Amino acid sequence: MIDSPKRQDGYPEETIEQGFQAIEARRVPLPNGYRQGVISAITVLLGFSLLFLRYWNFEADGGWTAASILATLLLALAIVLQLVALWRSLLPRDDDEPVYQVTLRWFLASIIALLAGVLLAGLTASHVFNL
Repeated sequence: MIDSPKRQDGYPEETIEQGFQAIEARRVPLPNGYRQGVISAITVLLGFSLLFLRYWNFEADGGWTAASILATLLLALAIVLQLVALWRSLLPRDDDEPVYQVTLRWFLASIIALLAGVLLAGLTASHVFNL
């Protein structure tokens, strides 16, 4: 009787092959164009965020208040979250649907932080908050 070939770690080759097949079976690739679309969306929002932050910090009239500092921190948080989402979207493993969904959650968090920062900046500039 001939035993199946074993690797140095003691596992037969068949077991390793079955493991790779199971991983490959769970892989769900994205449809064409999804990654490119989210990368474009992230870069557009990132460009807006950077320009708005530059305007808000260096060109807007008025002094610093607690509300304007909070708006700046929210904008900075949104930029960091967008950079993380952009980095994740450029990784090859982001072509799998479960990983892509996590990237979209990072992007959604950045959108929420950006909207909160821009809203607070607008309310501060219109003197709704006198903090």
